[in-house]
Amino acid sequence: MVKIEGRYVGELRCEATHGPSGSRIATDAPADNMGRGETFSPTDLVATALGTCVVTTMAIVAARRGVDFSAARFSVEKHMATDPVRRIGRLPVTIHMPAAYDAETRTILERAAHACPVHKSLHPDVAAPIAFVYE
Repeated sequence: MVKIEGRYVGELRCEATHGPSGSRIATDAPADNMGRGETFSPTDLVATALGTCVVTTMAIVAARRGVDFSAARFSVEKHMATDPVRRIGRLPVTIHMPAAYDAETRTILERAAHACPVHKSLHPDVAAPIAFVYE
C-alpha cells in the first residue's frame, strides 16, 4: 500500500504528497476547462502514468535479459472526449527504441509494454494503442 495525501490550494489547483518519499506534485485545471494550464492536469497525469509505466515495465524486462534500454523514449497524446461526459477518450503511446534489437528482443519488449499495470487498469472505453518505432 502506498498512501498519497493531497489538498486543494485554490484556483483549481491541488498539491499531492507521495507518502513514502515525501515528493510533491501540483496539478492545475487545463486551460480548456476553466484552469490556467500552468502544470499537469489530473488527466495529464493519467497520460504520464501510462507512458512512464509502459517504459518502466519494458525496462524491467530489458534489465532481466541484459538488454541496454537506455536509449528508449516515449510520447503519449491525450485526447479528451465529451460524449457522453468529459473524459479521456484516447491515449496513444509511441515507444522509440534502437533498430539494433533482434526480432526476439522486440517481441519480448512489446509484450512487456502491453502488460504494464496502468495499461491494464484503463477502462476499455479508453483507447490506448501502443506503437513501436525502431530507429
